[in-house]
Amino acid sequence: MEDVTRRTILKSGAALGAAGAIAAVAPATPWTWSPANSVPGAGTGADPRGVWDPECDDLVADLSRRGEIPKVNKLLKHWIHNGQPLPAGLPPDLRDFLTRAKALPDWADHGKLAAAAQFNEKRGTYLGVIYGFVSGMLSTVIPQEARAVYYSYGGAAMKDRISKTAKLGYDIGTANAFAPDGEHIVTCVKTRLAHSGVRHILPRSPYWQNSSDEQIPISQADMMVTWHSLPTSAMRQFKKWGVPVDRTESAGFLHSWQLTAHALGIKDEYIPASWAAAESQAAQVLDPIIEATPEGIKLAHMLLDLGANLDLSLVSRGVLGALTRFMLGDDIANDLKIPREPVWSPLLEVSWGPYVAVREGVLQAGMPPKAYWLFDEFLRQFVLLYMSELRLPISIQIPVMNNPKYR
Repeated sequence: MEDVTRRTILKSGAALGAAGAIAAVAPATPWTWSPANSVPGAGTGADPRGVWDPECDDLVADLSRRGEIPKVNKLLKHWIHNGQPLPAGLPPDLRDFLTRAKALPDWADHGKLAAAAQFNEKRGTYLGVIYGFVSGMLSTVIPQEARAVYYSYGGAAMKDRISKTAKLGYDIGTANAFAPDGEHIVTCVKTRLAHSGVRHILPRSPYWQNSSDEQIPISQADMMVTWHSLPTSAMRQFKKWGVPVDRTESAGFLHSWQLTAHALGIKDEYIPASWAAAESQAAQVLDPIIEATPEGIKLAHMLLDLGANLDLSLVSRGVLGALTRFMLGDDIANDLKIPREPVWSPLLEVSWGPYVAVREGVLQAGMPPKAYWLFDEFLRQFVLLYMSELRLPISIQIPVMNNPKYR
């Protein structure tokens, strides 16, 4: 079968011309977010629903054509730290790409990254839960992402896929995330390669073709939707809970995610320059598309079973479902067919606000001690669960197959 890549779809006249491919992925709603709101403050203004990652996509397509992806995956397995030399034996075109891709842009601000580290140190426990139950579960009601995950290899190895997602959230929260001895830049660049691998092989899946309205998965818009499910959703939760956030640390936290977007291959013209710009973009690309799909419902229940084999008394399916309902709301929980838990759901609704206030030193009383202990212990156990996915070295690889259950 001819390789199905961005290049073949856009350049081949057989199935789709360039205009046809863009029309196929871009709905009638016009793209109105201005690049003036982006990090560089300028750009083409092109609709990101018709833009992918051409440099990386073409490279991965060439690696596949040459049969080099298994060799590359093996060589990159032990490339872990940002400042670590690239492995010997890499194909020259891949080595050149990785050298460029791992370099921080000239707008990187190390002062802001230091503020981000302070923010993560203070709010790391909250962020772990938010990444798991706001961002993680939100991904199941982002239709394009849910379909791409379900029909790609990630859908067949969900625990492995979760561990790789957990690594991204963990790495950005470390004090040395972008330093030479940190791992976050390498994690992002490997994820970028993996995304190109999905773009290369997922269009071959008839199951994905029949369920998706995209010709090519993981567009720039899709990546920004996922991006908003992380930092933008986190800041929304902090505001909702009344957690005080220092302005300097907030700007640093945003900057760390701006650099993450860049390292993941998102074009700078789509990266919001401020939280206000992020909110305006999320209102266009994230909020209107939230919807449960058959694939998303199945993925959500896989996530709820994450702690089933771990000896963590509070991280049960019912508790995880109750927290999902509390974080994302009744409508989304009902759409995902997550039942209301009779004990934890009302406890969260009544006591979470006072619990956060006690943790932040706003209240000294007014909350039952047992409820406070339960929440604190749950957070502790959830962090253990989250971290348990990181016990062994995690190798983010370029996929070579789709979900084998749905060939």
